[in-house]
Amino acid sequence: MTWQTKSLQAEGRASRARRGLTVFIGLIVLWGLLSLSNIPAFLMPSPAAVAQALWDNRDYLAYNTLITASEIASGLVIGVLLGVVLALCMIFSPRIQRWLMPLVLTSQAIPVFAMAPLLVLWFGFGMSAKVAMAVLVIFFPVASAFFDGLRRVNNDYLDLARTMRASPWAQLRHVRLMAALPAFGSGLRMAAAVAPIGAIIGEWVGSAAGLGYVMINANARMQSDVCFAALFILVLMTVLLWLAVDALLLRLISWAPESHA
Repeated sequence: MTWQTKSLQAEGRASRARRGLTVFIGLIVLWGLLSLSNIPAFLMPSPAAVAQALWDNRDYLAYNTLITASEIASGLVIGVLLGVVLALCMIFSPRIQRWLMPLVLTSQAIPVFAMAPLLVLWFGFGMSAKVAMAVLVIFFPVASAFFDGLRRVNNDYLDLARTMRASPWAQLRHVRLMAALPAFGSGLRMAAAVAPIGAIIGEWVGSAAGLGYVMINANARMQSDVCFAALFILVLMTVLLWLAVDALLLRLISWAPESHA
């Protein structure tokens, strides 16, 4: 990679950081202005009240943040692995694709909220149900994007590999996988953005710990500042997860055109 390309990447990252910081500050200012209006504090606490709630409940929030973070991380790893395996199975066998694709689409047609009570019933109130919910949300964007990338390989490259008597495994490793990595990166970024949804919904339905439990419990007690504090942590966690995944992909597939955006 030339120094010009590295410089462009650094400028792009700095530009994205400035835009993100500007949007964040703008939202905080707008929030503060809304809290100064006639909206009751129990409906719209001020940023200062939420900051105070974060500090006063720091140990309680930190413990529940670790619970939710472990659920999200477990669901992300399992969901990505499941999505990759499904995509590879469908690209290798058209018969498997014909049987799996309707099942995959059906799993996404069912609303997540409708599945949450069943998963809690099947897996109990522990971490397993929340991880299963996260996997259900995560695996589809990964499988869909990766499968689409695997099947959109330039046929000239495949013909060249066959002419050189490359085995199906060699074709997959050196041609299909390399061509599909940008699409896989897009699916992984999307998975990172939606990863907390499944865990939080699972905690809303049935849990005794986690940020979702904190929000439900605080809402029942009219502690909107604590509820907003938990929501702020969840948003921050999601953004940091997305940034970490994006930075990893920028390093691993820096040659892909879309990774320079």
